[in-house]
Amino acid sequence: MDFQLKTLGLAQAATEKADALVVLVPATGANGKDRIASLVAAARKSGDLGDKAGKQIATYRPEGIAATRLVLAAVGQGDAAAVRSAVLAAVQALKSASPKRVVVLFAGAADAAGVSAAVSAAADASYVYTTTKSKPEPRTLRSCVIGVDKPAPLKPAFDTAVALVQGVEFAKEWGNRPGNHCTPTQLAEAARSLAKLPRLKCEVLGPKEVAALGMGAFMAVAQGSAEPLRFVVLRYQGAAKGVAPQVLVGKGITFDTGGVSLKPAAEMDEMKFDMCGAASVLGVFRALGELQPAINVVGLIPTCENMNDGRAIKPGDVVTSMSGQTIEILNTDAEGRLILCDALTYAKRFEPEVVIDIATLTGACVVALGGVRSGLFSTDDALAEALHAAGEASQDRCWRLPLDDEYAEGLKTQFADVANVAGRAGGAITAAKFLQRFTSDFPWAHLDIAGTAWKSGAAKGATGRPVPLLMTYLLGRQDAAKAASPSGKSARKPA
Repeated sequence: MDFQLKTLGLAQAATEKADALVVLVPATGANGKDRIASLVAAARKSGDLGDKAGKQIATYRPEGIAATRLVLAAVGQGDAAAVRSAVLAAVQALKSASPKRVVVLFAGAADAAGVSAAVSAAADASYVYTTTKSKPEPRTLRSCVIGVDKPAPLKPAFDTAVALVQGVEFAKEWGNRPGNHCTPTQLAEAARSLAKLPRLKCEVLGPKEVAALGMGAFMAVAQGSAEPLRFVVLRYQGAAKGVAPQVLVGKGITFDTGGVSLKPAAEMDEMKFDMCGAASVLGVFRALGELQPAINVVGLIPTCENMNDGRAIKPGDVVTSMSGQTIEILNTDAEGRLILCDALTYAKRFEPEVVIDIATLTGACVVALGGVRSGLFSTDDALAEALHAAGEASQDRCWRLPLDDEYAEGLKTQFADVANVAGRAGGAITAAKFLQRFTSDFPWAHLDIAGTAWKSGAAKGATGRPVPLLMTYLLGRQDAAKAASPSGKSARKPA
């Protein structure tokens, strides 16, 4: 979709030709004597348009308005969350009219957070998945104009938001594809396609290379599938070679049956979403290619299927990870941590500033936090605080959970160095404690996105989270590097 940031006041907006004009009305109303201001004043006086975000009134071919439809949408105090709620509701309500061009006008003062929220909400509300449909109904909304009084100071935030949409929608696309259209090989090819973007490189390792590395835990999960595993290494270099990278590790189980510890049949189709951690890494690199910030980022994606055949791992099997630690597999449905632990060990070779893994890891995290916030675990307080702040700023929120040593007691076993599961209690935490064993060489954080990576029911589909959180965090690292530089600029290798 094409986004534009344009200078528009209330009087100008009335002459703007569009299929729909969405006016975001703050609690203070709309000042002026023009047609739109008069309509807003009348709606508020009658009590038909309150202050609650999401409340709206729609009219068809209103007199004195060039747009076919006019939507007055309340945004309360005008904060980013209210703007997002209002734009989502308005664009979703307009879907049945199949608008091609929509203008979103800030009737009050616009800030960077509000503009970003409007862009992301318009994209989310109009997104359509079409890849595997024989007669797809493509996205009808092709152009969205964001109208503000003074666009110049808001342009950086607008450009970032548009790039984020590209990343989120790339993550959604691959998250939504069914398992037979998103095999480990196909997911690796999606990563390769990103190498066409500036400053990006991609390397894909196959079974022989992974075996040579000694990734016994990763290989164990993959051995029950006819589809060969892939290990993807993405590199984005926006800073000098000597600058330590941020490393992102995404869980890439392209379909999860649970293995011998078979999942219930109901809703098993949703296990195509078990690679949404990997999809979020791809989405981040898509956005990096657009924005080209002055940082270095490495993306690691271990990807395979968790399937059943005569070679599949069994409860009680013991495997040796790349780190040399042995693991007793008590539950084959706790496979994500097995592929991640080898990727975390591999991450050490990049001498990273931090390592963040992203995974649809546990149902326990869904029980704890639902679909509102992702679970956050970290061994480093500064990293945890930075990720939490990025989540709040991007409205892609997370919540920190503990890593007390006592939670690791249930992972003890007589037959290996560690078991891959503990009891049911605190399942999201014990999974994180398992991963922590492989992260002693660097600051580390783990995002459990099992509740936030996709939606079920009528709105079933990938959300693209936590691409906004991760990109906001990474751009924050760029800003921190600039602030620390004597010249106020980060060193960046020429393209």
